Amino acid sequence: MSGAGKSQAIRCLEDLGFFCVDNLPPSLIPTFADLCAQSERRIDRVGLVMDVREGAFLDQVFDTLVALRRAGHPVEVVFLDTSDEGLVRRFSESRRPHPLAPHGSVLEGIRAERQLLARLKATADLVVDTTPLTIHELRKVLTSAFQLEAGPPARMAISLLSFGYKHGLPFDADLVLDVRFLPNPQFQPELKDLSGRDPAVIAFLEGQPLTGQYLRAAQDFLAFNLPHFVQEGKAYLTIAIGCTGGRHRSVYVADRLAEWVRGLGQEVAVRHRDRERA
Repeated sequence: MSGAGKSQAIRCLEDLGFFCVDNLPPSLIPTFADLCAQSERRIDRVGLVMDVREGAFLDQVFDTLVALRRAGHPVEVVFLDTSDEGLVRRFSESRRPHPLAPHGSVLEGIRAERQLLARLKATADLVVDTTPLTIHELRKVLTSAFQLEAGPPARMAISLLSFGYKHGLPFDADLVLDVRFLPNPQFQPELKDLSGRDPAVIAFLEGQPLTGQYLRAAQDFLAFNLPHFVQEGKAYLTIAIGCTGGRHRSVYVADRLAEWVRGLGQEVAVRHRDRERA
């Protein structure tokens, strides 16, 4: 149904590794499926989103599904539905006309669409009523249905970013950890011009009891939070670690936390934004 959450659904499928196309004409779907099967990129999971915007859709979709299955392509149809009240509210909030009633009432368009899609809904493999669902709950439903059973669990793309507060907060940070209270190598003349990746700076920081205490506390904090972010359906997480200049303490802590995250079996990207800045 228009307004039932197709845009969110396609984003979720993309995060699960599907190659997604919105509103591909049904007559092209069998050819498209064959091209994906023969592709060097090994495109073996495809998500196609269709609705009543495709005028020829309803006349061809059932023949198309039969053709796909006869060709050996496993196909599952998911129908997203929402109550009339919920759809009216969503169209009202977006201030967009219903595609079947561009000059009439939204409710008229909804009722006409229900009649057109009734057969498809009746034959769908999975019907999801999104009326009571948040965006995150819809992602959970689709992830549960289409995450590869034999594959790894859903993962976030985790980035660790060190920075200096005097150069400004990173605009893309989801979590910010402040390590300015740790002993500062900047005040050691022999360490001032080095970075948090130099052995001498590492030895200095690891010689401070507070450093080890903080790393353990930060790991406990992330061990609690990361699974909940994954469960919520978050696809990307940027953890920023800041010290005064972004050269010593934040660099060291970001590298140590990255090692710990990798030890959990999770890939992580590390970037040191201000390490080379004065």
